[in-house]
Amino acid sequence: MEHAARYEDVKIPLRDPVHGLSELSGVLGIPEWWPTGARIGVVLAHGAQSDMNNPLLASVQKRLTDSGYLTIRFNFPYAEAKKKKPDEDVILEDAFGAALGILARDPTAAPAHVFVGGMHLGAKIVANLSAARLRSDGVFLIGYPLHEAGKSEEVDARPLFRIIAPLLFIQGSKDKFCDLSALRKTLLRVGAPYSLYTLEEVDHRFLAPKKSGRPDEEVYEGLAAKLEQWMSKILGNG
Repeated sequence: MEHAARYEDVKIPLRDPVHGLSELSGVLGIPEWWPTGARIGVVLAHGAQSDMNNPLLASVQKRLTDSGYLTIRFNFPYAEAKKKKPDEDVILEDAFGAALGILARDPTAAPAHVFVGGMHLGAKIVANLSAARLRSDGVFLIGYPLHEAGKSEEVDARPLFRIIAPLLFIQGSKDKFCDLSALRKTLLRVGAPYSLYTLEEVDHRFLAPKKSGRPDEEVYEGLAAKLEQWMSKILGNG
């Protein structure tokens, strides 16, 4: 019989209803032979203008699940309710915590290690949680919104200074919400060990210009490979 990673549609119960919803949609990626091996779990949060079906997140989840990681991507409440305006941070943070809980719904198959991350708004929420009560083996921030578009002189990086877990920043060099010079200056004040992976000519949506000839999937694959390499290094395997 052929064995392979599988993907399960799950419902994530909310502690308090939001927009009339008592649960959120998610996709759980279950690796082949789970829970044998290193038992590593990964949570992926989407950005403000998308949902859990963002092509980058779906691609990263597939790459990681195929590599043996238990993964979950999910909708924030506003995305589940088909609303354009994101919810308040506290609501988004509660939703992230609920999604994280799905990884441990079966205590006999719970991950021994957990990495948390997201893109854009999802990265901001993960940073907020990691600066407060959430503990993990590592935090990855994809397209972290360091400042408003084009306003690199108005950086708000307070959560980053309170995170103690290892950090990975994945940024496009053309991201108007994260000037690389401002980010590098900010990182000088970050106490946690950090890495910065830059994708040249890539914008906030992680799309390369058409003239570059780089297909989106190539960008996604490179990003996922770097993330996997970083997690392996954190756990002493790389």
